[in-house]
Amino acid sequence: MRSFLFHMLICLFTPALASAAADDEQRLFEVVAELDQGPGNITVTPTGDIIVSLHQFFDQAVRVARIGDRGSLTEFAADAQLDSVLGLQADTNGVVWLLDNAMRGSGKRRLVGWHAGEDRATADIDLSAVSVQGSFLNDLAVDATTQTAYVADPATGDDAALIVIDLASGAARRVLQGHISVTPAGTDLIIDGVPVRIRKDDGSVFRPRVGVNPIALDSAGEWLYYGPMHGFTMYRIRTTDLRDASLTMTELGERVERWAGRPISDGISIDDAGNLYLGDLARNAIGVIGPDRRYRQLGTDPRLSWVDAFSFGPDGHLYAVANQLHRTAVLNGGVNATQPPYLVIRLRPLATGTTGR
Repeated sequence: MRSFLFHMLICLFTPALASAAADDEQRLFEVVAELDQGPGNITVTPTGDIIVSLHQFFDQAVRVARIGDRGSLTEFAADAQLDSVLGLQADTNGVVWLLDNAMRGSGKRRLVGWHAGEDRATADIDLSAVSVQGSFLNDLAVDATTQTAYVADPATGDDAALIVIDLASGAARRVLQGHISVTPAGTDLIIDGVPVRIRKDDGSVFRPRVGVNPIALDSAGEWLYYGPMHGFTMYRIRTTDLRDASLTMTELGERVERWAGRPISDGISIDDAGNLYLGDLARNAIGVIGPDRRYRQLGTDPRLSWVDAFSFGPDGHLYAVANQLHRTAVLNGGVNATQPPYLVIRLRPLATGTTGR
């Protein structure tokens, strides 16, 4: 009799528990916009404007756009003559910093400051001298207080590096090139059972290894957190050390700390309590590394298909994009398998964060 009652209770409550679990999963995030063009990175300005780069892997005419009602896109910084922008970040002054990697070949690698409210350029910094052959200026972190930007350049792998830019003077230095903290590990990225692979012009296919990509400042601007995309370690270094031009590359490398283990990831953001958010690419998930330096998954969903970037908004939400990047022809062996819409989402973080980052 007891076993019968136990069986009945299981039958009654299992659907309810499953439903509750599904509800919790759904509450992880909400969809802000469905886009018919593939976004790259995202930033939110102090006034609440949502700005996205439009990823060059989708070969789109517009480089950067402001998101309007129902996912409408309006070109942003139209007069900046941008070639190819992926990384972008709004600072506390309302300037959106646009990292032009010039991958389409019609311009030079540069960092452009564009005031969102006044629709004008505030800076245009040439980064040609601190680039190498094969540079792919990918993402950045900006500190308006010290007027410094930190750029992740995965380059071709072994020559990956960080670039430190003085925004006031335009001076830039390439640092930590070839250091273990910026170079990729020998591991494959496999999503939904399919490895990421690139088709060469001769028809051969290879599995890429991408160097430093995730990069973010803590809210105080004291630490820069970063690591190679293809890797399982998050590193950090004090920004005072990065800004100290008197340190040799060996001395600077000795200041790098191994901070935590993590999955293969692209963009990251950090809240005021020290929680680091990332996209767990292989698992279609979003996760967090807490101040205890332990990684845990916040939730998974098939719609979280390549969570590429994060940004805190002034409304207290953490915004992100899911762009199916692994399904583009560039990363899918020459075959485009993307299925719009591409998503802009937001979630409630564990603590507040700096708007734009």
